This record gives sequence, C-alpha cells and structure tokens, in this order.
Amino acid sequence: MKQTDTMTDTVDEARPAQGPSAPGDLAAELYTPRVRRDPYPHYARMRRESPVHRSPQGIWYLTRYAEIEEALGDLRLSNDRDRMTRALGALGGDLKALSRLTDRLGRVMTNTDPPDHARLRKLVNRGFTVRRVEALRDGIQATVDGLLDQVEAAGPAFDLIEAVASPLPLSVSCELFGIPPEDRAQVKAWFRQLGNLTADIEKSEAVVDQYEGYLARLVHQRRADPGDDLISALVTTQAQDDRLTDAELLSTCFILITAGDETTTHLIGNGTLALLRHPAELARLREDPALIRSAVEELARYDTPTQAILRVVAEDVQIGGQLLREGELVYLFLASANRDPDRFDDPDRLDPGRPDKRHLSFGNGPHFCLGGPLAKLQAEVAVGTLIRRFPRLRLADEAALHWRPNPLQRRLSALPLSY
Repeated sequence: MKQTDTMTDTVDEARPAQGPSAPGDLAAELYTPRVRRDPYPHYARMRRESPVHRSPQGIWYLTRYAEIEEALGDLRLSNDRDRMTRALGALGGDLKALSRLTDRLGRVMTNTDPPDHARLRKLVNRGFTVRRVEALRDGIQATVDGLLDQVEAAGPAFDLIEAVASPLPLSVSCELFGIPPEDRAQVKAWFRQLGNLTADIEKSEAVVDQYEGYLARLVHQRRADPGDDLISALVTTQAQDDRLTDAELLSTCFILITAGDETTTHLIGNGTLALLRHPAELARLREDPALIRSAVEELARYDTPTQAILRVVAEDVQIGGQLLREGELVYLFLASANRDPDRFDDPDRLDPGRPDKRHLSFGNGPHFCLGGPLAKLQAEVAVGTLIRRFPRLRLADEAALHWRPNPLQRRLSALPLSY
C-alpha cells in the first residue's frame, strides 16, 4: 500500500490540458506511448542529461537515487493533502472532484506531515504488526491455491491479472480487517467502483457514503465485541489516552483497506512478466525455491508498479545543485532510482539473488510504506506457487500486452498466460 496513491492517480487528470511540459522536453516524453511501453531507457537519459529536471511548466522531476533518497527524508518536501491540492490548482487543473473526495477521506497518515503523521503512524503501527501480517500466510496460501485450482479447471490459457493478481489482495484485506464472508462481495464491488474516484463525482461520493456507512457499523460492532482483526486493534488503540479520533479511525480504515489493492496486484503481474522474459532466472528460482523472498525484493526493484510519487515544496530547498521553491511540485521517480548504476551494480539485469535490497519501491524515510511487508508476502506466495504448479508457464501473446497510460504507475491491463 503506497502513500499518495489516490492523489497521484488523479494527477494525470488534474493537470492542464496542454500536458506536463512543452513538446520536446524530457518530461513530456514520459507521456508518450513509446516510453510507457519501456520507460527505463528514457530514465537513463534523464539521469545522464538532467537528473534534477525542471519542466517549462515549473514541475521538478528527480531521477537519480541519491537525490530521491535525500528528498524522501527531507520534511521540506511535503506530502500534506492541502498543500498538494493548492499546488495542483496553481497549474490550472480541474480539482473540484479531487478536493471534495480528499476532504471526505480526512487527514490520515498517508497525506499528512509530521508531527501529525508521526502520531497517526505510531497508533496504526500498534495494530499493523509483523506478527499480524505473518499470521496471514496460511490464509494467503489457501486463497492462491483456490484461485489456481479455478485456473486449472478452466483450461490452459488465462489472464493472470483477472484470475489471481486482482482478487488476491482484496481477499487478504477482507481477512485482515475481519470483514465477514457474507459482506465480502459487496466490499469488493465498492473497491472496484472506487478505482477511479474522479470519473463521476456524484457516483463516487455515493459509493464513499455506502462504504463509510458500512465501516462505521463494523467499527461499532468491534467496540461491542472485539476480535483478532485490524479494526479491533485500531478500536483498542482508540480507547487509549493517545488515540485516534473517530474521524481518523474511520479514514484510516478506509485508506488501509483500499490502498494496497492495485500496488499488490501489479507487483505480482509485473514480477511474473519479468521472470517469463528472463527464462534463465526463472529456471534458477524453480531450482532453488528458497530464493523466492529475495526474488520478490528484486522484482519490486526491477519493475515497480509505483514508478513515481508526488511531493510539494513546503520551504525552499537545494537538491542536486538546484533550488526548488516553495509551492512547486516534485515527482520522485522511484523506478529510475532503482535502476541507477551509481547505486546498483548492473541495474538493468534481473538477479533474484541480488544482495543489495535497498531499493526505493516502497519509499523511504517517514512515509516508508506501512503495507510493504504484506504486499511482498502476497507476491512471494502467489509467484512462488504459480511457477511451482505450472512448470510450462509462458506468455501467451506479447503483442497483447498493454500498459496503462499514467506514467506515475506501471500497470498491465491484462497478462495473458498459458501452461
């Protein structure tokens, strides 16, 4: 679950109609179909020619590991929702839908800065423990086995995204939060409807009403009869002196249930595609299944679903020899940092046993992704089980691969496979 997912998914629609920058600018090329198919050569060019790049529109693009790592830990680069909305509005984008819906979500840890962020994260950490995540392993394995049983029953061709990668994180979130089995179909329907918050503002707000109402009832039930689930843990936290307010509790549940869905889906999708395109490394992983945990770290580095995250300058700051001024937007291209040869040896090579695992796919600093361990656990089980059960797994149609157009995310619409 990646911070600012809702905000960054909306940026492409919120930006002015003339695009992110002038034709021919390095930043403008990020939006071209050629770069969307394979952005990594273009990232390499930006690292060489303009690693701290200011577009004609006044937006900064950081592409080297050193500057991005520095920026992630610098509190002068803000993740605050209100600052972000003002900065986007200054570009002339239509932010009515974004503003109304982010107001509904409230001020949760994913869109606040310290000290509010530190307080909220500390409270959520009490419930979102390593023990609680690891306890989900057997359930994740059972879910993956069931999904692959359906794949096997249906025949030798399937779409990995539709059949496994998409339904898995939804099921895991429902289990983590203790959502009753009889309610899960409805909750999953709300997830899907919330996939594009700005497509229809009135419809989106109606869905948010229904979802929030359901969560409020669930919270009320857990107060009366707590269980061993994350909502119960958050309710217990709320009852202590240093506590979540009612609004923070509801917004935190909303964000945590929703946030990890797409990121986990496409970590599984992108990772499986990378292995199929590198048969020697796939064979190595089959021969040594104990490599799977290391392999998932490498798959996250090699082709991360969250290519970039957004920050806004809260106070003038020097980065990479450039002065970034208050109110300016900054894109941190995590995917480019992960391929920086000044940080990683032979970075364009996929190496499941790579010892250096300090990639930035889940961020760094105060906003390091809380749900990263859960996303990696799901990918570990899903990818490991997939390649074990289907030794003849292969890509069915390379020409059918289609990457979604938002350059901040790297997500396949479908991944057709056969076995």
